[in-house]
Parts: sequence; C-alpha cells; structure tokens
Amino acid sequence: MTTNLSTPTKPSRNQALITGIILAVLGVGAIALPAVSTIVAETWISLILISAGGAKLVYAFQTREQDGFIWKLLLAVLYVVTGIMLFARPLTGVITLTLLLGSFLLTEGVFNLFLAFRLRPQQNWLYVLGDGIVTLALGALIWAQWPANAPWLIGTVVGASLLLSGLSRIMISFNGSSPANPTDPMASV
Repeated sequence: MTTNLSTPTKPSRNQALITGIILAVLGVGAIALPAVSTIVAETWISLILISAGGAKLVYAFQTREQDGFIWKLLLAVLYVVTGIMLFARPLTGVITLTLLLGSFLLTEGVFNLFLAFRLRPQQNWLYVLGDGIVTLALGALIWAQWPANAPWLIGTVVGASLLLSGLSRIMISFNGSSPANPTDPMASV
C-alpha cells in the first residue's frame, strides 16, 4: 500500500487557506497598529525568556553534580532577570530590543560583506553582496532613527512577516487545485 504525500488533501488545503487568511489578517492588524503589536511582541519575548530561564534553572539543578553548575545557574538567572525586566518595563524593553535589532542587522551586514568578498571567485557572489548591503542599510536606518522608531518598528516588522507568511500559505493552498497539477506525477495518467 502506497500513499502519495506530494499532493495535499482537500482538508489540508482548507487548513492552509484558513491559516493563511488568519496570518494575513493578523499581519495587516499588526501593521495597522504597530505600537500595540510592538508591545505584544516584546511581552512575548519576555515570557519566552522567563520560561527558558526556568527550564535552564531546573536543568542546572538536575545536573549539579557535573562541571559548570555555577555557570548554568548564572545563565538561568540571567534569562529570568532579563525576562522579568522586559516584562516589568515594556517601553524600555522595546527601546532596547530595537537597538539590539539595529545592532544585529549592522553586524550581519558587515559579516555578509566580508563573506561576499571571500566568495567573489564564485558565480553568484553578488547576491551575498547585495544581501550584505541591504542588511547593512537597514541596520543603519534603524540606528539613525533610534529611539524614535522604537514604538513602531518591531510591530511593523512582525506584521510584515505575518502578512507574507499568510500570503504564502494562501498561495500554497491553491497549489494543486487545478485538474492538471504539474507537480502531481499521476495527473497525466
């Protein structure tokens, strides 16, 4: 008995379509209300850090007989304290996270530029160079407008990501809905 996994079934197409619509609507909402979505994202990050810190704390005590107990314990405390600080002071956390995002993009852009020049003998090295330039420019834009951009930036980026994820799910749900799906090897039989 064989099962063809390449073609989604009708229920999975409907689930992908519904999920895509929900993600797209949430993305539009996040873009329309960037300050609210920024606070929601910051709060979510703080709760993740607190939960991860709790898990690291449990792990540290479970493995306290092994080397590095103090470092595991300190790392767990760092996670929990950072999460609590972000949760208790969300506006300060938003400003900090925006600065970190700008710093990350600047650093990634510089690394991509170095990588592009290392890959220069290869055929498609210009794509890496373009990625590095755009990433560096985005990081510089965030830094140039920081902290004024903090209230809306993270929410807008999260909203754009949700919107694009939703649209891609919607398009995937329509894949294979035509009678002659070119990805279905059995369609022509």
